[in-house]
Amino acid sequence: MGEDENSQGGNRREEADDTARNGDAESTDVSAEDIDIQASIGPDTEVPDDVDQHKDPDVGLDKVVLNDDEGSKGLFDDLLAGEPIFENKEVLRPSYTPHELPHRTDQINQMATILVSALRGETPSNILIYGKTGTGKTASAKFVSQELESTSQKYDVPCEVEYINCEVTDTQYRVLAQLANKFIEKNFERIEAELDRLDEMRTRATEDPNALVDTPYDSIAEIDERAEELETDADEMETVPMTGWPTDRVYTTFFDAVDYKERVVVIMLDEIDKLVEKSGDDTLYNLSRMNSELTNSRISIMGISNDLKFTDFLDPRVKSSLGEEEIVFPPYDANQLRDILQHRADVAFKGGALTDDVIPLCAAFAAQEHGDARRALDLLRTAGELAERGQADTVEEAHVRQAQDKIELDRVVEVVRTLPTQSKIVLFAIILLEKNGVRNINTGEVFNIYKRLCEEIDADVLTQRRVTDLISELDMLGIVNAVVVSKGRYGRTKEISLSVPIDETEAVLLTDSRLGDIESAQPFVQARFDN
Repeated sequence: MGEDENSQGGNRREEADDTARNGDAESTDVSAEDIDIQASIGPDTEVPDDVDQHKDPDVGLDKVVLNDDEGSKGLFDDLLAGEPIFENKEVLRPSYTPHELPHRTDQINQMATILVSALRGETPSNILIYGKTGTGKTASAKFVSQELESTSQKYDVPCEVEYINCEVTDTQYRVLAQLANKFIEKNFERIEAELDRLDEMRTRATEDPNALVDTPYDSIAEIDERAEELETDADEMETVPMTGWPTDRVYTTFFDAVDYKERVVVIMLDEIDKLVEKSGDDTLYNLSRMNSELTNSRISIMGISNDLKFTDFLDPRVKSSLGEEEIVFPPYDANQLRDILQHRADVAFKGGALTDDVIPLCAAFAAQEHGDARRALDLLRTAGELAERGQADTVEEAHVRQAQDKIELDRVVEVVRTLPTQSKIVLFAIILLEKNGVRNINTGEVFNIYKRLCEEIDADVLTQRRVTDLISELDMLGIVNAVVVSKGRYGRTKEISLSVPIDETEAVLLTDSRLGDIESAQPFVQARFDN
């Protein structure tokens, strides 16, 4: 491109900046034909190999001084100088199970009423727990499980609860392998404890023949025989590898491990809908039928799901056996969220660390997000962290608003990062149009830029109809705003605008190895597609 063309391109971009700053302008002179993609991304700059491009270019290793003088301050001294705001930050994390769950008493009592039969040695009914994200399902289920296990120890009743997150462990093989290995480990511990007890009994019997009175054994030979049986059992137990075995063998190993001794087992499957979505209902079918075959133990399933309709895809037999009891967790309202936050904040923060408007604001923001307590806790924790980093004495309303922006940006970054490549190219085309001052972007303009971007990175070019579908998907994700407008006798079209921060979104897109190649592309001029 010659100097005149560069000059013209610079003038056009200056006009675009003026138009973007002037909201009252009746129309823009900037169109897609003015877009120089190379200039939009930024000029190629020679960067020395030893400089990290993601850091401040003015700061090099030669500027960092590590001084051993006693009077000098280390890297973290300034950060530690301020008074901490948190007393126990872990209380605000989703993984924390509180000792008390406000506004979930009814659901907890309902679960306890169902599971109490386990303490009588009977098989509890299977339970399905439904509710949106952040409504206290997992926390309540874990709370009841902890109470169940502690009470079983108190009354010496063999009752155990095993928790599996099906978002991570999402195949039948992995679920059965994880359960099998947990019970094998417990069986090993039980065998080891009993062998120690037999060894102690044998020592006492050697010294005193009457020591075996009131024991199941009449002689040292019987003790040795029992010890040999236990050692044989331990030798025959083989832990399941995470891959490689036939599923039937994994199931048999799990069956033998769980039935090794008498016990009632509650298997808690969190995000159970993810397991069904990924692997079908075979796992649930096998687990729900085990009780008819087990000799010593009994199994109950507790499923937790955000999807109220996932049982529609289950085999009718699985559905009837799995959904014996159903418990629904409604969303929290703003007042309930305020109680939950206050309850946690009393433990999490030092006294007087929060101003009066912090908790109500966090509750109000989270109530807008369908009553999500997890969101409210994240907001409060992030606000506290921002205040602490700024060495503020208290957490204030401004910190909550900063936290809201930060969490929203983190969400956008994660969504954009995980988009399919074609959706990323479409989004990148929209960003280029917006960066160059094009307003009221239509589908045709996006498609033309998209097509040229695909050519630059050697990607397959989808049809305009499919690109329109991808724009609709980005709209549903909240990344863009696409509104159908009428053009009179010219028909209808979609007008598209970004709903996310442009610079941060572009930076995330450029971390994709394929889109990163655009940075070295030759500049080109795109003809505008006018509807």
